[in-house]
Amino acid sequence: MTDELVSGLLKASDLRLVLATTGALSRQARATHQSMPASAALLSQGLTAAALMGSLRKGTDSRINLQLECDGPLRGLFVDGDANGVVRGYVKNTLVEYTGSEGRYHWRPVLGNQGFLSVLRDQGGGEYYRSSVELEHFDLVADLERYFHQSDQVPSHLLVAQLPGLVDGQEDALATVVGLLVQPLPDGDRDAFKALGTRLKAQFQTAVQAHAQDGAATLLRSLVPEADLEIMSRYPLRFTCSCSRDRVKLALLAMGREELKDLLEKEGQAEATCQFCTTRYVIPGAEIQQMLTEGSA
Repeated sequence: MTDELVSGLLKASDLRLVLATTGALSRQARATHQSMPASAALLSQGLTAAALMGSLRKGTDSRINLQLECDGPLRGLFVDGDANGVVRGYVKNTLVEYTGSEGRYHWRPVLGNQGFLSVLRDQGGGEYYRSSVELEHFDLVADLERYFHQSDQVPSHLLVAQLPGLVDGQEDALATVVGLLVQPLPDGDRDAFKALGTRLKAQFQTAVQAHAQDGAATLLRSLVPEADLEIMSRYPLRFTCSCSRDRVKLALLAMGREELKDLLEKEGQAEATCQFCTTRYVIPGAEIQQMLTEGSA
């Protein structure tokens, strides 16, 4: 099934809901980075969060970056998303395989004992805003929910379900991945917000198991069957990257003429591998020499 994002509004209580299905793009990211189970699961959570947060941005060119740093074996992750449904990301260590037992310390073997979570927002016009919180729960979803409360000062409910199932006839831990973000608008009913959060946390996994294959809009309506729920937008999600050979050449130009000449003399060519999609670019020496001859650097 195609991954998609759907946003809705409970008009009577002025509550915003955003739901994303991200199983296919999570499996694509895992395959792209050849990630082991724990690394793949955390990257999937990060990509789902990026899709949800990207939907809150205004303007088609606006992006949001989410970064986690920790002293555990994962070491960290970096994801970003935009308002068009494009997400990408990577973890610093793709080889983390094991998590803890279910419960409070499930992710501690992966994340360790110290770390922080930061968000960089593109404000437009070349302006950016960055804010951070220390990891407290050592659970990406729980700490991101805390981030909304502390840094954005917006009470939020964030839920992510990752359910195993069959994909192409094979059992897959990321068969179904769904994220849900609920926030009150400035005049939103805070009591209704709290009550809805309690209900959703009790029903989320069961509803995802039953309705995820029916599409994001159907799943959202099963979770929030209130008559005043209005679907505001709906669009597909995808894991892809904006890297290109031309961007690599621009990065070479930014090095300056002397450094580029030194690279040519020592290496004979330039190589770069994109962290987001693992694409490897090679700029041969003849092309670098042409850039130097034409005075491009």
